[in-house]
Amino acid sequence: MKINELQAKQGKVEIELEIVEKGEVREFTKFGAIGKVCNCKAKDDTGEIKVTLWNEQIDQVNVGDKVKITNGYVSEYQGEMQLTTGKFGKLEIIGSAEAGA
Repeated sequence: MKINELQAKQGKVEIELEIVEKGEVREFTKFGAIGKVCNCKAKDDTGEIKVTLWNEQIDQVNVGDKVKITNGYVSEYQGEMQLTTGKFGKLEIIGSAEAGA
């Protein structure tokens, strides 16, 4: 799947992307637990999309990494599409910036 094929409220997204920008990490409290969230910008050869990283994903992902998202979900916030792993999705690093991939 490619970025230009994604639509808001689309689930079961499987896509490979390159992280091009990593935003500020914010903390939030939910159900008495502290969590972290970070917005990134990712691209493929068809465009760019905002990717939301949660908790441990934030430390795993660096700018320049290639990532694969399995069972992702596309949401829409203020007219802009965002891709997230949600509760059931998975994010894996398939090429790291350090390795010159």
